[in-house]
Amino acid sequence: MSRRSWPFLLGGLLVALLLAGVVSNYASPHPDGLDSSLLKGCTVNAQGEITGGSCPAQRARNHELSDSPLADYGVRGVSNGALSTGLSGVLGVLLTFALGGGLFWLARRRSPARDAGDAPARAGRAD
Repeated sequence: MSRRSWPFLLGGLLVALLLAGVVSNYASPHPDGLDSSLLKGCTVNAQGEITGGSCPAQRARNHELSDSPLADYGVRGVSNGALSTGLSGVLGVLLTFALGGGLFWLARRRSPARDAGDAPARAGRAD
């Protein structure tokens, strides 16, 4: 990667971290479209429990990943909601960046190894 692309890459990472860590707290309180569409037709109380009506969410089972460290847009064990959401976003960005960077590093185009005699001569310099 050239030196000119590093500031762009780091700037993009910084913007993503800022959006995930700070701006995500001001997003919709119901960000998951699938969950909200499954609740249509039901009456839901303040705790998110279904109290009446008829909707597909009534037949839902517990998810296998509901106990994972980053479930429900937060970090398990962090009691402050805003901090939990921001930290979850930052961890998600860092994990995605690391995974994507690692995959790009593995898939990069490698040039064949050169012998010392194959190196191009430097014009105008005497060694």
